[in-house]
Amino acid sequence: MNKGKRYIDAAKQVNNTAYEVNEAISLACELAKAKFDETMELHVKLGVDPKQADQQVRGVLVLPNGTGREMKVLVLAKGAKADEATAAGADFVGAEDMIAKIQNEGWFGFDVCITTPDMMGMVGRIARILGPKGLMPNPKSGTVTMDVAKAIRDAKAGKVEYRLDKTAVVHVIFGKKSFGVEKLEENFNAIMEALVKAKPAAAKGTYLKSVAIASTMGPGIKVNYRAN
Repeated sequence: MNKGKRYIDAAKQVNNTAYEVNEAISLACELAKAKFDETMELHVKLGVDPKQADQQVRGVLVLPNGTGREMKVLVLAKGAKADEATAAGADFVGAEDMIAKIQNEGWFGFDVCITTPDMMGMVGRIARILGPKGLMPNPKSGTVTMDVAKAIRDAKAGKVEYRLDKTAVVHVIFGKKSFGVEKLEENFNAIMEALVKAKPAAAKGTYLKSVAIASTMGPGIKVNYRAN
């Protein structure tokens, strides 16, 4: 894929050596020169085998300073739980009607889908639609729960999910350029601490293989991260 002149110029300002966390984030912000508020991305290569069930790395956390994204929340629930979701600030609440809208109209006007356990049989009908988009509710990510109000608050407050991909890399966003270095560093450290705590017992050798950050339109910047 051909890179634009702005990207090429920015890449020339990045050394091939690993930067300290504060320096890396400062540089990423400095090189984020798009006309929009660029998102900051974290990419961590882990020393685990993603094919092994006992070496999976997955979890969720609410970032100290949020993500900077306005999250649209859909709650699939009935009765009192639907009322609770509406009161808690869900953007969309429904059951069969919303499932039909997704199934028949290809509607995806939401960023997070939350449901109650009793609805999972019905939600299973659209699993093949939601799954590839990363929207399928899952107990491990806190999106299948009876406490829908807390799930909505967490989603709105800046909850992120991290999970291993097929190449043993975890990709997570950790804020916007406009946050400034201090807040971005707090979010970065929160994610890295969570990843370190999530190290599988079966993992052997070096766990944190490499750490890099980048803005939406910017080049990758290697980070020298040392776990406490």
